[in-house]
Amino acid sequence: MRKPSSVLVSRLPISRARVNLGQLARRAHVEGEYFILEKGGIPVIGIMDADELEDYLELRNKKVNRQIEQSNTDLRAGRIRPASALLAASRSKPQRPKPQRPKPGARRPAR
Repeated sequence: MRKPSSVLVSRLPISRARVNLGQLARRAHVEGEYFILEKGGIPVIGIMDADELEDYLELRNKKVNRQIEQSNTDLRAGRIRPASALLAASRSKPQRPKPQRPKPGARRPAR
């Protein structure tokens, strides 16, 4: 999902949002926009992409926060390394050739 370079938050009345709900949902999901819906000029609800909402809710979970903090501590201490470093290291190692297996039903060479 593509996120805009700057956060765009639009405010609009609930009555207008009701008429354009499909368009607002698409813009929130595809464009990463945020919407604050107002009733009588008072903000009452927000609209955002569901994946981003799930990420936000996970970060509010104390257990998840402790796991993230522990991972960051381990990374700074050198006990773990980022997946990108692991992948780069595995790509730089020479690959061993795989042994050739005879095809089913093929004859073996005479010895």
